[in-house]
Amino acid sequence: MANEEKSKQKMGFTIIKNDPTDGHKGFGIGSLSLENVSPVIIDIEEGTASVEIGAMHARSDLERGIKFTTDRADSEGGKAYWLVWVTIDHKADGPYYAGVTACEMVVNREKRRGYKILADHVNKMDKSMKRHIIVEHMDAPSKKVLASFLEELNPDLWAHSEEQLRQDLFVS
Repeated sequence: MANEEKSKQKMGFTIIKNDPTDGHKGFGIGSLSLENVSPVIIDIEEGTASVEIGAMHARSDLERGIKFTTDRADSEGGKAYWLVWVTIDHKADGPYYAGVTACEMVVNREKRRGYKILADHVNKMDKSMKRHIIVEHMDAPSKKVLASFLEELNPDLWAHSEEQLRQDLFVS
């Protein structure tokens, strides 16, 4: 029975800071560093945005106590949000917002149910880390909230960011 339990144990996802290999050739090869990725949650109805580090592991205050499914009907009548993965990188003129990707999420607190597609959230985080900007599916008011939030959060990062980010958020 003890062997059976051991075989069921799986290695969890580990966040490794800095260089995952650190010069050695062993455990951690091919691991991704998530230290430059931040989750930003946009409350569509309220028109607000905030960094929610807990969302990195689906443990933000918003997500706690909610059972998520891929069926929109389960969370009907809930509140809509965007989870935006923001990756920061460095180039010659300084750090900038390198990857920005948005995922849909609905939370119905009353029913304690929510809608999200976990695979989409993971894929969008990966795309952000690979320096993609994917925000075209967001509603216009939310794009404006995100643009204002990113600019106010750090004007230098915003100024050094690619023009595509401003264009995709309708800000030039």
